[in-house]
Amino acid sequence: MIYKQKFYYLTKTPLSAEGPEDVEIIDRADDSGQFPDLFQEYEELRSHAFNEDDLYSIVRADDIYDLIRTGTEDEAKELAFENAESDIITNLQHRVAQKNDKDAAAILKEVHQIEG
Repeated sequence: MIYKQKFYYLTKTPLSAEGPEDVEIIDRADDSGQFPDLFQEYEELRSHAFNEDDLYSIVRADDIYDLIRTGTEDEAKELAFENAESDIITNLQHRVAQKNDKDAAAILKEVHQIEG
């Protein structure tokens, strides 16, 4: 058995992300002792997307933040993009439907091959 050390990564995926290369690593916790501070930072970064009932709403998010536990930054970026992709599409579709957002429609069409 090969032991592989894992870290906690706080990631930011912009709504315009086209792939893992667009994911930003904001911070990293090297062990579970550092995790509470990392989780607090995560909650603060995504706090703008909570509605009046204190429920997280993906359609209110400006960026997609995630906590990933894996071995390398590249793996964290790949997993973060994979996790965020459906939320990005939902957010962009909502922007098109509710605000007729031309930028969101262009991203849907060019990046995700979805007609807004």
